[in-house]
Amino acid sequence: MTTPHPFHLSQTRRSFVGLSAAAFATVALASCSSGSGEEADVETQNVGAMEGYAADTQFKASEPFQVSMLWTDWPEVPVEDSWRLFEHIKELTGVEITLTHIPFSDHAEKRSLLISAGDAPTLIPLVYTGEEAPFVSSGAVVPLSDYVDKMPNFQKYVEEWDLGDMINNLKQADGKYYMVPGLQEVSVPVFSLVVRKDVFEEVAGAVPNTWEELHEALKLIKAKYPDSTPLADGFEGGALFNFASHAWLTKGGWGFGDGSIEGPDGKLTYVAITDEYKAMVELFRTLVEEGLLDRESLTASNDGSGAASVSEKFAAETCFAASGSSGTAIEFATALDETVGKGNHAVTLIPPPAGPAGDHVEPRNFWHGFMLSSEITKSEHFLATLQFLDWLYYNPDAREMLRWGEKDVNYTEAADGTIALKDEFSLDDYAINPGAETDIKTDLGFSTFPAESTESRALKESYSTPEFVQYIDDVLSVRTPREPYPPKPMDETELEQASLLSTPIKDAVDTATLQFIMGDRDMSEWDAFKSELEAAGLPRYLELLNTARDRFVEANG
Repeated sequence: MTTPHPFHLSQTRRSFVGLSAAAFATVALASCSSGSGEEADVETQNVGAMEGYAADTQFKASEPFQVSMLWTDWPEVPVEDSWRLFEHIKELTGVEITLTHIPFSDHAEKRSLLISAGDAPTLIPLVYTGEEAPFVSSGAVVPLSDYVDKMPNFQKYVEEWDLGDMINNLKQADGKYYMVPGLQEVSVPVFSLVVRKDVFEEVAGAVPNTWEELHEALKLIKAKYPDSTPLADGFEGGALFNFASHAWLTKGGWGFGDGSIEGPDGKLTYVAITDEYKAMVELFRTLVEEGLLDRESLTASNDGSGAASVSEKFAAETCFAASGSSGTAIEFATALDETVGKGNHAVTLIPPPAGPAGDHVEPRNFWHGFMLSSEITKSEHFLATLQFLDWLYYNPDAREMLRWGEKDVNYTEAADGTIALKDEFSLDDYAINPGAETDIKTDLGFSTFPAESTESRALKESYSTPEFVQYIDDVLSVRTPREPYPPKPMDETELEQASLLSTPIKDAVDTATLQFIMGDRDMSEWDAFKSELEAAGLPRYLELLNTARDRFVEANG
């Protein structure tokens, strides 16, 4: 299964971006790496390892050692020498984390170059499922499935949260998996529609449940606010087309992935040639034609800020629904406080609207996890490194520390588990104690991207607004996750061929989709568009996908 790549560093427009890892495109680079190719004897490579290490225990190295880590530098959250995060981890574990920095702007490309050159640090984080595939055949990264028996926290929460089948779907063509993901006790779409609830209730009578209801509500809002274009995206269609697509049982935007979906005959087909994809495109075309969907918000370049102008339009009451997350809802509400005043509006994130195919949302997903450079298999600290990362990524106390900082220093925890920041600390991304002297993220390094990966439901809710907690409840009660997409791991030759084919095909889809939606291309040309994909090599591409899928099914049942 391949996960879309929306980072939710703070789940706001300011710091959100959908980074496309372009897994196929990095094959040529990755396959040049030599890899270690050596069998590791992890039991003897145990310097620094902890005796009796087990799930839900504090890892403490038997002697200090270092772990090198790839760190993505967000422009708005530069690493500071004064950050308490790394010092505190060293105090707790005896492990010093050293950083190799790469810029946010070309994170995926720089990561691939480091791996292909054999220069990657040990810990390669921010890896979504599917992004590891190009590095498998070269031996550049560790087959972590060989060593998860040394990761008791990982094993425990995979079992407790019923994620075993999803883990099996991570297997590559050789039957092993090469990354371990962030585990989520509950999985709901991070992005959906953020709406002015008060306006929808006043003008349309209720918050919409389906795309049809949304369409009718937008027309009513447009009539009351004629200068408005009430619906917007802000992410070049990536967010909107992604969460909308599931209502038609298709794929789009950030969730397009390899573009394949199971057809009526049980074989994989390409979503962009299906009637369901066409129907989705036709809806958004209609919304644009009727002045209900903001054209600019589909085309303005997303530099990582998510087109901040959408927030301005919300504040000016020329937009009343837009793609966003819980953080976006906070941002829109804050902007409205300045224009219409506190208490004069209600902004909330609603479940993705249902559609012709029913109440479906994206499949249950992992979040970003990590790979390990194969060089670690030569290290005397191999076992200790596995233990440390198992603690860091999957131990509940470590996860709470990464999110909130030091207990009784930065935050307190009540007997019922309720967490509260002390008055002198803030977490501005979630509007917690705004205005306090010290922000635990920008000043101390907590609640940065390492905090996102694995979360229990309780931890997720601990920093969320009541509205987002309600959103979780609503999605879990009124929406149905789709079945996981069929795994189709390819061998090196197939990946190279797929790389050559997939890029021009996907480029043609992106271009034509926007042309149809914006009205620059007539829908009568849909069959011609499908013929263009055929000419670009779609039949051969589908043959590769189906061959890989059939082989996986035969090997794994």
